[in-house]
Amino acid sequence: MPNGRGRFDMTTTQSDPPAKSIPASLKSLHIALIGNPNTGKSTLFNALAGMNARTGNYPGVTVERKTGRTSWNGRALEFVDLPGTYSLSPRSLDEMVTVDVLLGRQATESPVDVIICVADASNLERNLYLLGQLLELGLPTVLALNMWDSAQRSGLEIDVEKLSTTLGVPVVRCEANNRVGISELKNAILSAVGKPPSIKHQPLTPGFYQTLNSFHADVEKATSTQYPLYMAERMLLDQGGVIEQRVSKDHGQTATDIITNTRAKLKASGFTIPGTEASQRYQWSSDIVRQTISQKPVTRKSWTERLDACALHPFLGPVIFTVIMLLVFQAITSWASPLADGLESVQGQINGFVEAGLEPGPLRSLLVDGVVAGVGGVLVFLPQIALLFLFIAILEDSGYMARAAFMMDRLMMGLGLNGKSFLPLMSSFACAVPGIMATRTIDNNRDRLITILIAPLMSCSARLPVYLLIVGTLIPNITYLGGWVTLPGLMLLLMNSIGLILAIPIAMLLKNFMVSEDPSPFLLELPRYQRPSIRVVLSRVYERSMSFITTAGTFIFATTIVIWALATYPGDHTPRYAVQKYLESQQAILDDMEKPEDPQTPVSPEVAALTKTIDSLQHEHDTMAASLIEKSYMGQMGHAIEPLVRPLGWDWKIGVGVIASFPAREVIVATLGIIYSLGGEVDEESEGLVSAIQNSQWPDGSPVYTIPVGLSIMVFFALCAQCVSTLVVIGKETNSWWWPTFSFVYMTVLAYVVALIVYQVGTAMMG
Repeated sequence: MPNGRGRFDMTTTQSDPPAKSIPASLKSLHIALIGNPNTGKSTLFNALAGMNARTGNYPGVTVERKTGRTSWNGRALEFVDLPGTYSLSPRSLDEMVTVDVLLGRQATESPVDVIICVADASNLERNLYLLGQLLELGLPTVLALNMWDSAQRSGLEIDVEKLSTTLGVPVVRCEANNRVGISELKNAILSAVGKPPSIKHQPLTPGFYQTLNSFHADVEKATSTQYPLYMAERMLLDQGGVIEQRVSKDHGQTATDIITNTRAKLKASGFTIPGTEASQRYQWSSDIVRQTISQKPVTRKSWTERLDACALHPFLGPVIFTVIMLLVFQAITSWASPLADGLESVQGQINGFVEAGLEPGPLRSLLVDGVVAGVGGVLVFLPQIALLFLFIAILEDSGYMARAAFMMDRLMMGLGLNGKSFLPLMSSFACAVPGIMATRTIDNNRDRLITILIAPLMSCSARLPVYLLIVGTLIPNITYLGGWVTLPGLMLLLMNSIGLILAIPIAMLLKNFMVSEDPSPFLLELPRYQRPSIRVVLSRVYERSMSFITTAGTFIFATTIVIWALATYPGDHTPRYAVQKYLESQQAILDDMEKPEDPQTPVSPEVAALTKTIDSLQHEHDTMAASLIEKSYMGQMGHAIEPLVRPLGWDWKIGVGVIASFPAREVIVATLGIIYSLGGEVDEESEGLVSAIQNSQWPDGSPVYTIPVGLSIMVFFALCAQCVSTLVVIGKETNSWWWPTFSFVYMTVLAYVVALIVYQVGTAMMG
């Protein structure tokens, strides 16, 4: 995992101690599912494990750990869904997890009892490349021929019995989407326990294995360390791979010299690295396919070919893509609003229940402004997260996501990324939290990390209240082109675009200087179209939603409590609570008094007098609240940072607003309302807040808020990492606190510098 300097720790994991003797009928079998991408592996995992799946991350890496438990014929089965891969040649710590799990060297996993290699039955030759490497591990293995129906529609005839005999492992036909062959696969798992492949496969030339055995003995003797034979094989064949780096780091030049000398011997014998391995393994898989598979003539195009004629068409393809993306973003931005409003309504009802049951005081303030606000701050993201992952799951399961990445690859190359980064970045315009979580679809770790780091620069909807407040208050309503274009409109466009504009050079800098992993080519397979599985789609939405609530949500909740405490203490709130109690009692009396239905009809003198009293009490309460927040820890922090923010044109009140908005950017509006004695119920359109901002002055009588000040505030909020939810999710997705810390620092510095330039240049231009 990234250490304090942002580099990756290469520490070797140790295997679990041998399990104690447990009766076979009670011992849980540990089964690993592995296969190429787009083979339906995750769908098969869900079919085998049902809904009893748990997700998390392996320690020290970003790889998701997905396990599920079930039972079959009296045996407990624990499945682990390994990342999709085309080979067992690890180039990073993330890819090394798969090898460590299979070899029993991953500390968080029990030794593997059975491997299920999931293969696309309609594309078996390519899938057998991975199977050939798995067979060399010598572990009990079952080959699951998934998508059997697709193979039949393609005119393929597979002799399953002959294939099983040739490979020396059980072979099972299945259709994970339709739950076909699941029982047969579970039976094959139980029958394979303790039975390694009956045939020893050595797809490479005999001379290589002779050299390998000699090298294995030499490297173990030189390092005084026992390595599985397969690890020794990967040391030789994976130039610059993570295994070689690990051995060289642990054992120095001696191990490096042995590896280099052995490779030289292989090259002299005609076995060049790395090209020869691929050609010989594919030759092996081609021979097996030729013996066991025949092709019927197919006269008509498949559905995939006919759909791709439109989806990948030079003109129709982008149109279809644009319509689908508009649908996705419309759902995230608009369709989620009623759900979010519903959650906020429930939050308001809970607040009302608490306020009705408790008198004004510290406990009520904690519950309303801390606990309920914290829970609401977590749940408000759920509609967007659920809807985004609903669309992602549908697009992935149907096969269209790969087409979308293919079409956007050329555009994203300008950022040094690939096409899979497009959807997470565009989703971040609604909210960076689901956008960052959506980077899980990006296979390349380097591209995924860069996408995560620039996603918060996209102008999310939480920044909009800040823009509307400043634009509506300070920017003059100048019109252009006969009134069709206005200066406030142009300013809103600029603020919503500035993050995207700066993301281009920042991504270039991260690509060239900050992220050390070597770039890999963008290899993309276009899978066949298929009907999405409702069970799989809903399962993924549920998993992602619960993952956010149980991990990021807890920290967001805790941060909200901390911010509440900083804004409340120290200070004697007893007088304010007394005024608030009396105010609420008078409001209750007013609510019970009769009032005319017609608003134009004058109210009674009693109602008018009581209304005036309530207004006076409200003003007194808000003035006390403003004084208390200035004396609080947060107010003290605002005064402390005033010398730092003064070059931006800000006073301590703006500084307090920035600090208070750390849980959510839009909180600055309510905070300014409290500071200006208007209460926390104001919004960006409140006339009182607009007037208070316009009339705010420095001690010398000059206005605090000028156009350059307003621009500096908007630029700062457009670029800073002023959202704890985003930082928490970055930490969760990267499995490290280094990257959210880095993100907060670089974005804050960027926001400060750009805001400083805007204010100083703007002030100079205005004279």
